[in-house]
Amino acid sequence: MVTTGVYKSADQGEAGEHRFRVGQGLLERFTKDSSRFKDELNIMKFICKDFWTTVFKKQIDNLRTNHQGIAFTCGLIRGGLSNLRIKSIVTAEESAMPACEFQVMI
Repeated sequence: MVTTGVYKSADQGEAGEHRFRVGQGLLERFTKDSSRFKDELNIMKFICKDFWTTVFKKQIDNLRTNHQGIAFTCGLIRGGLSNLRIKSIVTAEESAMPACEFQVMI
């Protein structure tokens, strides 16, 4: 049986704040020696390629996850973007296991 779940990173609470702060900290560490990004497109490319691969050791389109992993991952992305001064809402949906689709609204 396949279940479909949706998670929104804007959810509040202690666990959500922790995920957000982890994303902020990781992004700060990964970009401390980098030059500033030119625009939001370059930031999203960085998040999808470099940030994701460094954190998960996998390409973004091959991630396998569960509800808890989705929540953590949404928080990581949102926290990382926040550290780059971009407010966002990150949503994820498990459409067909093992795939997961993320939508980032900035």
